[in-house]
Amino acid sequence: MPAFFELVAPIDGVVIPLQEVPDPVFAEGTLGPGVALDPLGDTLHAPCHGRIIQCARTRHAITLRDEQDCEWLLHLGLDTVELNGEGIELLISHDDEVHTGDPLCRFDVDYLARHARALITPMILTAPVGWALELLPAPGDIVRQGEPLFRLVLSEEAPPGAAPSSTPGQTSTRTVTVALEHGLHARPAARLRRIASQHQVTLTLATDDHPPIDSASLSGLLNMGILCGTDVTLTAAGYQASTALDAAVHLLGQPDTTLEQEAPAEADHAVSADTPAAGQYTGLPASPGLIIGPLVTLSPALPNVPERGDTPDRERAALDKAIRQARDSLARAMTTASQAGRQEEADVFEAHRAWLDDPTLLAAAHRHIDDGFGGGEAWRRALDAEAATLAASLNPLLAGRVNDLRDLQQQVMQHFATSAPSQAPLPPGAILISHDMTPSAFAAIAQSLGGLCLAAGGTTSHVSIMARARGLPCIVACGEALLQARGERACLDAEAGILESTPTPERLEALERQLSAQQDARERIARHAHQPATTRDGHTVQVAANIGSAEEAALAAAHGADGIGLFRSELLFLERDAAPSAPEQQTVYTTVVQAMEGAPVIIRTLDIGADKQLPYLTLPETPNPALGIRGVRLWAHEPELLDQQLDALLLAARDTRPPHGPPALRIMVPMISDVAEFMTIKTRLAERAGALEIDALPELGAMIEVPSAALSPGLARAADFLSIGTNDLAQYTLAMDRESPALAARMDVLHPAVLRLIKLCIEGAHGNCPVGVCGASASDPLAAAVLVALGIDELSVEPARIGTIKDGLRQLNVSGLAALLPDLLTMDSAEAIRQTVSAHLATTKTTSSREALE
Repeated sequence: MPAFFELVAPIDGVVIPLQEVPDPVFAEGTLGPGVALDPLGDTLHAPCHGRIIQCARTRHAITLRDEQDCEWLLHLGLDTVELNGEGIELLISHDDEVHTGDPLCRFDVDYLARHARALITPMILTAPVGWALELLPAPGDIVRQGEPLFRLVLSEEAPPGAAPSSTPGQTSTRTVTVALEHGLHARPAARLRRIASQHQVTLTLATDDHPPIDSASLSGLLNMGILCGTDVTLTAAGYQASTALDAAVHLLGQPDTTLEQEAPAEADHAVSADTPAAGQYTGLPASPGLIIGPLVTLSPALPNVPERGDTPDRERAALDKAIRQARDSLARAMTTASQAGRQEEADVFEAHRAWLDDPTLLAAAHRHIDDGFGGGEAWRRALDAEAATLAASLNPLLAGRVNDLRDLQQQVMQHFATSAPSQAPLPPGAILISHDMTPSAFAAIAQSLGGLCLAAGGTTSHVSIMARARGLPCIVACGEALLQARGERACLDAEAGILESTPTPERLEALERQLSAQQDARERIARHAHQPATTRDGHTVQVAANIGSAEEAALAAAHGADGIGLFRSELLFLERDAAPSAPEQQTVYTTVVQAMEGAPVIIRTLDIGADKQLPYLTLPETPNPALGIRGVRLWAHEPELLDQQLDALLLAARDTRPPHGPPALRIMVPMISDVAEFMTIKTRLAERAGALEIDALPELGAMIEVPSAALSPGLARAADFLSIGTNDLAQYTLAMDRESPALAARMDVLHPAVLRLIKLCIEGAHGNCPVGVCGASASDPLAAAVLVALGIDELSVEPARIGTIKDGLRQLNVSGLAALLPDLLTMDSAEAIRQTVSAHLATTKTTSSREALE
């Protein structure tokens, strides 16, 4: 057997890393390692010599076993299973022997581009059998059919995801009728394999017409030909056999629409479940809501430049100088990004520099200069022509590069600018599309927006936080194809994470009915928003607000907040050249406390590091910023900055203290790891108060974001209160970067390990101090119910969610849900917990409604 061998590209195409494919089954490696190609041709060819072991009934997927017994899945496009073979012609059959380069299938590029979600074609090694995979071209390269694409190198490691030879534990069997509209195709087959791996079981499927097939064999599952309505016998062997079967039965027994989500869709997503694939863009829900409105793409306005120029020689020299300056600026940005460990960002800057060096673009600009145009205008015209060519491309990846081209256009033209550009006004209720957005840019136009869709970004970014505070529907991480979306009456369903650019009239009518019902519910909730959140069995929970500015404090008060559970003071420090002065900070803190009219206000000290950086601070470089200098750890490096903030907080607390009682202002310290760390801050607070001759100290609390803090009962004895930051607690417990869009769907506070930590924290604090939650999970009605059942005293949410969370808590029977906790905490996944809690709440809600009617 050779030590390595190569496979060739099955089609001309652009190389796309698998993790960038906008489908979690491929992007997360569930099916196996590989790469994707955005096709530039209309025929798929064999990447190597082998035998066809599977042809999908719908002709969109082919599996080939090579001479080394490795199995390769070629999956033509995304969501092409829904086309039922239309537009695709198979040129081979099952069990055919093929040679490298033999045509496998031909497809109608235009038809698939209009009817499938994308033409992106993954090529996956589904059964490595001891081989490691090396990609030969670089991401973004264009490869030609027949050029080397992969090298397989013999590895001594066991094939990833392979089932153990024998699985101890119990064996369970269950029968389910398949409800998947398109039967058992690649994505649900991959989910089955993941279920078996996650629960460490051997999972087999059998039908009346087919003997048992192990779920580890993707081709075996696909060759079973399981259609909708087929009865399938599932057998699981292992200690978690019963739990694995629950998940497998739920997967096969639900329609295909549930496959796009990590957790089953809830009932209020029913409208989204029927969404057609055409004109649809999916992302991560960052701020819930439903809106219909015109799509507007935000791109930086171009500088105003002189149309006519000086002599051609002078204009060419001026253009060459502007390009050289833009190139130098990109080089500095690339170096900064590389040193900070943001290599993907550095790669983007490097690609932009290469584009600046494109002789074709420069030659086109020089021709316009020869026609009498100025250097800036000539560059605009040259790049306009190139952008039009890319936008007209059938290739969505190339069309998505238009945004990069516009960026370069602006960078060079600004050197010729005669005046600042102006941004055209947005139409009322516009759904804004952008690659990404800074908090200041968002704040400047937020009042004019109906919704926001970002190609990049994350659910914990500051723009996402600000959108939630305003109740503005927002989805993020949609991918670059989003920038090509157009529509006069588009629909953004930010609950489900879906943008529909061209919904049908029937769909619009259904959405308008849903919007009307939601408006009625909002009005009802608003009428009771200022009332306490008391559950059906008499537990009153404080519902406070998470804010980032004095303006949001007034918004929180108007929405019925019982206080401020988290004021993110770092937003005062961002997007400026120097830190705010102590008097400037004191004014903001005082305004926030006054807006709440005596209700408690918790202000978090500066939380900088990881995803938030300040240009005027130089922090030690670290390969993993999330584990480096951030939060309270900043004190050792910037003691004067933090002392200045403490002084401002102490003075604001003194000036807003009521005549009787402690200050309403409270201070909270982020990223506390242990009691000793907290006591250092407590001592320093007392020293600063003494220097300012302040006797009444505000309460001092600790954020629980690090597992070691959750496991330190001594913190509850030292602190006046605890507040759990579930975003970071989940990140550090699950070892998943909260800023990674690819992992965002799995960052769930209802993971049993995270819930056990929260339970231990609450038990340690019992009788010592109250415990709140200020993370994003407090705004999730399902998670909020579980947190209250665990014993949380306060939930702090974005202002726009206060009324909704209060309304949900009033329908909750805490004791009934608390009785389920022992079972919930022994479950194997967040998905299982969500299913169980959702079913329990639905049952109790139905019972409550029936009792009300009686």
